[in-house]
Amino acid sequence: MEKMYYSIGEVAEILGENTSLVRFWSGKFSDFIKPVRNKKGNRLFTAEDVSNYKIIHHLVKDRGMTLEGAKGRMHDNREGEDKTVDILASLDRIKSQLTEIKDMME
Repeated sequence: MEKMYYSIGEVAEILGENTSLVRFWSGKFSDFIKPVRNKKGNRLFTAEDVSNYKIIHHLVKDRGMTLEGAKGRMHDNREGEDKTVDILASLDRIKSQLTEIKDMME
């Protein structure tokens, strides 16, 4: 079962980045990431926000795009969401499974 909300620390851990970067991107990509705040004022992110963070992370960190370039790409792909991140995650899972099988065979 998927969580309803993720804390900023959980999002940072998922991305392998610092919470300050997650907070920064939240402001820069406000069209795509809309955190809600709890009574304490902490940001809480939905699964859709986390998915958007993964896309942003891929565009900026893996593909080397500027923030403006990534924002433009996100706007261009708003309806046909960028599936590259999902494909890469699937390939990583497959690779892990194959590695486990190989290790079992040895």
